[in-house]
Amino acid sequence: MIRIRLQKKGRKKRPIFHIVVADSKVARDGRIIEQVGRYDNVTEKKEVVLNEDRILYWLDTGAQPSDTVRKILRNEGVLYKRHLMMWGKNEEEIEAALAEWKSYRDSKEDGNDSRKDKYKNILAAEEKEFKDQVQKKAAKAAVELESESSDEETATEETEATAETEATEEVATEETTDEAPAEEEVVEEAAPEAEAKEAAEEVEEKVAEATEEPATEEAVVEETPAEETKDEAPAEEEKEEAAEEAKAEASSTETSSAMTAKDAIDHINNTDMDALKGFISDDESRKTVLAAWESKQSEG
Repeated sequence: MIRIRLQKKGRKKRPIFHIVVADSKVARDGRIIEQVGRYDNVTEKKEVVLNEDRILYWLDTGAQPSDTVRKILRNEGVLYKRHLMMWGKNEEEIEAALAEWKSYRDSKEDGNDSRKDKYKNILAAEEKEFKDQVQKKAAKAAVELESESSDEETATEETEATAETEATEEVATEETTDEAPAEEEVVEEAAPEAEAKEAAEEVEEKVAEATEEPATEEAVVEETPAEETKDEAPAEEEKEEAAEEAKAEASSTETSSAMTAKDAIDHINNTDMDALKGFISDDESRKTVLAAWESKQSEG
């Protein structure tokens, strides 16, 4: 089968393709029947050269183009021209139709370019907006950092001021504490002098009393009759008895729980049974006190 295909030529990394007619069984770089064009999309020229008459001839004889060659022929209008010829159009009609088709193709390409430009403009606008947002965020962050640094500076200034005030207060307290001992020393120095004066006055008073007491006592003895001395002696005895009774009453009102175990045992042993009524309290739990009380009861 005859095929219309591309044959690679040129050099490394700069290929140029020939459009050739060859047998499908022959290798790509093998023997060809005829070269009908050239296709270049790598170099700066990017040209497409076609021998339309020979291509149409081989298409009419049954040659099948490859997929790539079919796209090239379609883009160049060769296949459209062949269809017009098959429909029985004359040369003028074919030329008019091809001119109309080429203008439509060119406008479509211009539209594609405009769409690409619009897309590029949209991307540029989005990128610009993104950069503006980044700059705004950076400016906002810088302002926040400046405010935080100013707050920190004010805080450090306040701490330094408080430290200075505390230091001045400490110095003032130290000065006052240093002055206070001096005043205490003055008071202490003045105190011995006052004490010496008071001691001297007391000694003088005692000497005066010692000189005056014998006379007064003798006078009192002479003035007090014997009856008064007799009356005073019973009064003193009555006072002693009243004190003993009060002591006994106080001891009777006391309970064992208010005393230590030793005192309670001694009180039980040295006191009569009548006076010990109510002495042992209900909450008494000490065994030694209870044993002394039981022994006192057994004696009585």
